Amino acid sequence: MTTPLHAYHFGPADEVRVLLIHGLTGHGRRWESLADTHLPDVGVLAPDLLGHGRSSWDAPWTIDANVAGLAALLETRASGPVVVVGHSFGGAIALNLAATRPDLVGALVLLDPAVGLDGRWMREIADDMYASPDYTDRDEARAEKVDGSWGEVAPTELDRELDEHLIDLPNGRVGWRLSVPAMLSYWSELTRPAMLPRHGTPMTLVRAKRTAPPYAGDELIATLDGAVGSGFTLLEWDCDHMVPLALPAETATLIREHLG
Repeated sequence: MTTPLHAYHFGPADEVRVLLIHGLTGHGRRWESLADTHLPDVGVLAPDLLGHGRSSWDAPWTIDANVAGLAALLETRASGPVVVVGHSFGGAIALNLAATRPDLVGALVLLDPAVGLDGRWMREIADDMYASPDYTDRDEARAEKVDGSWGEVAPTELDRELDEHLIDLPNGRVGWRLSVPAMLSYWSELTRPAMLPRHGTPMTLVRAKRTAPPYAGDELIATLDGAVGSGFTLLEWDCDHMVPLALPAETATLIREHLG
């Protein structure tokens, strides 16, 4: 089965044990340092989601379309269930993948998942992106990251982000390597209620304590705890929203725990 998703493979070439799903406006190479430095012995797939990076930018731009693409990717690249790690919007996609294709998912690690968010909040974010989708230059793009949720991310990692993801635009400005219409659609997808994995699915959810309002709300946590049962673990980390970039070693430790 073919998939419209471009994916990076880190670690041993003959195995896939972990699927890493980035957040909205991100890309698969955001996981490269974490994988190479902290999980070099683990086969990892890190795709670009639809409308992001080097994957297809064609519609539909939905959670369901990404789940279908990820399932096709795992069917061809993995030999069994994998640990699925989702950051932010990637957490919503990970939950939907686990609910619809439990045969592909051995465990879930959700890093400040963005699920069931407030519709007005999402409209405001989409309005801001629509009004200002690009930047004058690299320095302006960097400043937006540093002044936002990237303040704790290492400068070298931010440089990697700019090198990989910031591109020249036809209008003479610079912007991220993504489809703005797709992003505007995805902000609405973040309001969808959580899809629940089968009971007993091992799951660790990390909530970032410096994000206000929280992306992972109390209602979501209670719902997942009740659905999963004793396999659910909640951790609250003293960081902002970019959990895997701010705390890569700690994130890798969580993944290893689920790999057994």
